[in-house]
Amino acid sequence: MNPDDPLLKILACPLDKGPLHLLSPEEPLVPEESLYNPRLRRRYPVIDGIPQLLPSSGEQVPEDEHEQLLKRMSP
Repeated sequence: MNPDDPLLKILACPLDKGPLHLLSPEEPLVPEESLYNPRLRRRYPVIDGIPQLLPSSGEQVPEDEHEQLLKRMSP
Protein backbone atom coordinates (compact mmCIF):
# COMPACT_ATOMS: atom_id res chain seq x y z
CA MET A 1 0.00 0.00 0.00
CA ASN A 2 1.07 3.58 -0.42
CA PRO A 3 -0.12 6.72 1.40
CA ASP A 4 -2.03 7.92 -1.68
CA ASP A 5 -3.96 4.67 -2.10
CA PRO A 6 -7.70 5.53 -2.37
CA LEU A 7 -8.44 2.36 -0.40
CA LEU A 8 -7.06 4.07 2.73
CA LYS A 9 -9.92 6.57 2.63
CA ILE A 10 -12.55 3.85 2.98
CA LEU A 11 -10.79 1.39 5.30
CA ALA A 12 -11.94 1.56 8.91
CA CYS A 13 -11.06 -0.09 12.19
CA PRO A 14 -13.26 -3.16 12.71
CA LEU A 15 -13.83 -2.20 16.35
CA ASP A 16 -14.65 1.52 16.39
CA LYS A 17 -15.24 2.05 12.63
CA GLY A 18 -12.88 5.05 12.65
CA PRO A 19 -10.08 5.90 10.18
CA LEU A 20 -6.74 4.12 10.16
CA HIS A 21 -3.22 5.46 9.53
CA LEU A 22 -0.72 3.68 7.32
CA LEU A 23 2.56 2.87 9.07
CA SER A 24 5.57 2.13 6.91
CA PRO A 25 8.29 -0.39 7.83
CA GLU A 26 10.89 2.33 7.19
CA GLU A 27 9.74 4.07 10.38
CA PRO A 28 11.35 3.13 13.68
CA LEU A 29 9.18 0.85 15.85
CA VAL A 30 7.32 -0.47 12.81
CA PRO A 31 8.51 -4.00 11.95
CA GLU A 32 6.10 -4.43 9.02
CA GLU A 33 3.61 -2.42 7.01
CA SER A 34 0.52 -1.94 9.12
CA LEU A 35 -2.57 0.17 9.73
CA TYR A 36 -2.86 1.94 13.07
CA ASN A 37 -5.84 3.10 15.10
CA PRO A 38 -4.50 5.69 17.58
CA ARG A 39 -7.85 5.95 19.40
CA LEU A 40 -7.73 2.30 20.54
CA ARG A 41 -3.93 1.90 20.26
CA ARG A 42 -4.35 -1.08 17.91
CA ARG A 43 -2.18 -2.03 14.97
CA TYR A 44 -3.37 -4.26 12.10
CA PRO A 45 -0.85 -5.94 9.77
CA VAL A 46 -0.80 -5.55 6.00
CA ILE A 47 0.37 -8.84 4.48
CA ASP A 48 1.27 -8.95 0.79
CA GLY A 49 -0.61 -5.66 0.32
CA ILE A 50 -3.80 -6.99 1.96
CA PRO A 51 -4.95 -5.34 5.21
CA GLN A 52 -5.81 -7.88 7.90
CA LEU A 53 -8.76 -6.14 9.53
CA LEU A 54 -10.34 -8.85 11.62
CA PRO A 55 -10.61 -7.80 15.28
CA SER A 56 -8.45 -10.78 16.24
CA SER A 57 -5.70 -9.67 13.81
CA GLY A 58 -5.05 -6.44 15.68
CA GLU A 59 -2.48 -6.10 18.41
CA GLN A 60 -2.43 -3.67 21.30
CA VAL A 61 0.42 -1.15 21.19
CA PRO A 62 2.16 -0.25 24.49
CA GLU A 63 1.77 3.31 25.81
CA ASP A 64 5.37 4.40 25.09
CA GLU A 65 5.22 3.13 21.50
CA HIS A 66 1.81 4.80 21.05
CA GLU A 67 3.25 8.17 22.09
CA GLN A 68 6.12 7.84 19.60
CA LEU A 69 3.75 6.85 16.80
CA LEU A 70 1.53 9.86 17.52
CA LYS A 71 4.53 12.18 17.17
CA ARG A 72 5.37 10.65 13.79
CA MET A 73 1.78 10.95 12.54
CA SER A 74 1.50 14.63 13.47
CA PRO A 75 2.12 17.06 10.57
